[in-house]
Amino acid sequence: MIKLSNLTKEFLQGQEKTQVLKGVNLNVEEGEFVAIMGPSGSGKSTLLQLLGGLDIPTEGDILINQRYLSNMTEKERTIFRRKYIGFIFQNYQLLPTLTVEENIAFPLHADGSLTKEKNQMILELLDSVGLKGLGRRRANLLSGGQQQRVAIARALVNNPAVLLADEPTGNLDRSKAEEILGLISRFNRENNQTIIMVTHDIFAAGFADRIILFKDGIVDQVISRKDDSYAEYVANFMA
Repeated sequence: MIKLSNLTKEFLQGQEKTQVLKGVNLNVEEGEFVAIMGPSGSGKSTLLQLLGGLDIPTEGDILINQRYLSNMTEKERTIFRRKYIGFIFQNYQLLPTLTVEENIAFPLHADGSLTKEKNQMILELLDSVGLKGLGRRRANLLSGGQQQRVAIARALVNNPAVLLADEPTGNLDRSKAEEILGLISRFNRENNQTIIMVTHDIFAAGFADRIILFKDGIVDQVISRKDDSYAEYVANFMA
């Protein structure tokens, strides 16, 4: 589903270049749930922006669903993103004066694909994320956990092949975080959606099939749920 080859990203700060990603190589299988962890400044969020087509690499290739993002024009990346990629953000990024239903439908307005069938899907998504009956409520009247559920439904409304989540539980307490992570995991299992989640929380990372540890712009370590050390690794961080 996703293949990163020698991916590098540089930013110009004044007269100096700062290399944030330094030759990342990584494969993610279809339907896999991957958590990316690492210290601040290690390149996690930059990687997510590149995967989402919001930016382009300095060097290297990004292959998603048999398409090379780095070969696309900005317009082509925008169309590709709307069709194949969903985003869940830490701060929700909802439009506060719109209703829940209007926020979920917003990506459909962007590409002119809001139909009766899609309206029915929105109602089904509301039920799936535990917000049945709240579609007409304004987003700013919801709790943090409810707003994150709206953000998840919005990310799923186009049934994307890839779901990118940037600290999706960072603003939630442990109980609400567990609910959201359970919800994301359920969509991963039931819809076979490929999920890449950036997180600082080992509790959140423990829901993933693999944990990718980033350090200084490269993949430092990969820990798979299939490895004998996975449970011990998560437990040590939780202790």
